[in-house]
Amino acid sequence: MSNLIVPAKEIATNRRGFLTGAGQATLSASAVALLVGCESMAAGSGGMAADVSILNVALGLEHEAINAYQIGAESGLLQQPVLNVAVLFQSQHKEHADALMATIRKLGGTPVQAKNKAEYAQALNVSTLKNQTDVLKLAARLERGAANAYLGVIPSFNDKALAQVSGRLAADETMHWTALAGVLNEMLPQKALSFGA
Repeated sequence: MSNLIVPAKEIATNRRGFLTGAGQATLSASAVALLVGCESMAAGSGGMAADVSILNVALGLEHEAINAYQIGAESGLLQQPVLNVAVLFQSQHKEHADALMATIRKLGGTPVQAKNKAEYAQALNVSTLKNQTDVLKLAARLERGAANAYLGVIPSFNDKALAQVSGRLAADETMHWTALAGVLNEMLPQKALSFGA
């Protein structure tokens, strides 16, 4: 399958929790590398510069998600209607990325660029994906990690409007994770407050 990308319409107080998704998911090597770069930038600056650094980490996660869904769609492992849902989720990640890039530019920053697909494939270890379930488990892990990251970073924003946007992005990621968990027949969390802890 060639180009399944659908055009789009238009990360943390507790760093250990951010990196491990509060023990529930692990970020890829590329996301960790982005975070390390942003930590050093954020250490010496405050206000808008710190917000831009956080937004760039978030944008890095969105680039990763877009590419993960592209790789999954092109793998030939996803069947209908799962493929359509994966493409829908990818389009929502593109909307997230577009909004983050516009905000970063508005704040005077430079949006982090996406890596090439081969770099994401290596970082995500896609050579181990053998069937639809493997692809969905990878997507669910990334979605849960992103939800936890967006929730975990809310208190770090200097601009409270950005904190609200982070909450909205976390809601989308949680919706994606919930749908994927349903397809995988995984149990939903049995305790309240299971995300962002």
